[in-house]
Amino acid sequence: MTANWSVQLIRGPQELAALEEESTRLAFEMRPRVPFATSGWLTHWWQHYREDRLLVRDRFFVHTVRDENGALIAIAPLMLTDRPATGPLRSRCITFLGVDKNVTELRGLICQPEREGAAVRALLAHFSARRDEWDWFAWDGILRDGEGYRVLTETEGFEWRGETTDYVLSLPDTWEKLRASRSRNIKESLRKCYNSLKRGNHHFTFRVVSDAAELPAALERFFVLHSRRANSNHLLDHADYFTPSPARRLLFDLAAKPNQAPSLRAFELSIAGSVVASRLGFLLGDELYLYFSGFAPEWGRYSVMTTTVAEAIKWAIERKVRLVNLSPGTDISKTRWGPSAITTCDGVLCSPTLRGRLTRHAMDELNDRSGRGTWLAHIVDLGRRRR
Repeated sequence: MTANWSVQLIRGPQELAALEEESTRLAFEMRPRVPFATSGWLTHWWQHYREDRLLVRDRFFVHTVRDENGALIAIAPLMLTDRPATGPLRSRCITFLGVDKNVTELRGLICQPEREGAAVRALLAHFSARRDEWDWFAWDGILRDGEGYRVLTETEGFEWRGETTDYVLSLPDTWEKLRASRSRNIKESLRKCYNSLKRGNHHFTFRVVSDAAELPAALERFFVLHSRRANSNHLLDHADYFTPSPARRLLFDLAAKPNQAPSLRAFELSIAGSVVASRLGFLLGDELYLYFSGFAPEWGRYSVMTTTVAEAIKWAIERKVRLVNLSPGTDISKTRWGPSAITTCDGVLCSPTLRGRLTRHAMDELNDRSGRGTWLAHIVDLGRRRR
């Protein structure tokens, strides 16, 4: 029952920071945990990605959901974006913080999975009563086939637009047990990556950077390797997501406090004194989230990235980490580990007002004339950051 639950607007990053103890508890109750749900990530994201100019203005629009006893049940890390910033013809779109160019890999409600449906109901009731204040609500990260998914599917004016699959790997208490339980495919990949270095008489060292004094230099090495991998003509297409300065500044801010959630770590593989592969990660209690990677293309034939991930997993097992999140995106580098798949869905809700219906009709007309995509794609594009 959510009749006595309350939804409250958090008016700025300072108010969110005041809830840090509660919000951290809530983020750590998620399954799996993700760095993008922590107040540290959200606060720095808002600081570096918020826009306030003539054509677009973002307003802090985070909401909390509390039960009848005042306990924090969910946080909806939202912002309200006006395009253009003023005027009667502006569109007003509610989105989740993190609508950047793939730097925030997962977005959505911060709550326990079993409470997602109730939190969605409470938020729908709240925003329905304030329907004149917004035109579109872009919902992200709803568990497929969960209660929240069913609630939104039955909501008039809502339409699903896509889904994201995240891959998580449960860890036993030893590397040997994990390796023995994997498929022949990953066993062969592991054998090849280690043996190829031995045959070439290359000896590697593996290092985990976790100190605030050393992380900035590790980030600089990561940026170089990530960019080199992205710009290589001999590898599969891979975008350079950290050329824009807001993304770099966000990570540098997190590196300054590596002992606070999300705890940034840099996993580095070195050969002959030079770092040839790097993967960032976030340690969230007894879970590890593996983030973006980079490596020197000339070392690609030695599968140095596979070695780096294997060594990171060994490190995690030694520290009693029970789960590694391999991050979203379906590719062989993740699926060959035999992880569990968690699928979340995204969609758009039209405000049940004349203005909302007219805007949707205009988007349908635009779609019919252009012959490209759907009206949802146009709405989603409104939420993307330029940087």
